[in-house]
Amino acid sequence: MSTQATTAAPAAVAHGLNGTGTTEPGAAGEIVDLRARIDAIDAALIDLWKERAAISRQVGATRVASGGTRLVLAREREILDRFRDELGADGTQLALLILRAGRGPL
Repeated sequence: MSTQATTAAPAAVAHGLNGTGTTEPGAAGEIVDLRARIDAIDAALIDLWKERAAISRQVGATRVASGGTRLVLAREREILDRFRDELGADGTQLALLILRAGRGPL
């Protein structure tokens, strides 16, 4: 048996059927289906992220053009609180990223 053959077999087992990490066909098929749904959700999240950032930039530009401030900290606090209340500490971090995408870094 060659060295190449012995190293390839464990790699194939580790990646499983269709890269699922399992060699059981039923589980592999379910994982493939679930991953397809995750990919669709990711695509929707990316589209929503871009749309939200563009709207947020428009809000900021309109506010500044009318003599207002660049930021409304009370509004940012509302958003941070909402995400934290719904998602916990990770929600706060997510909200900070979302806010930054719309207004840029502070």
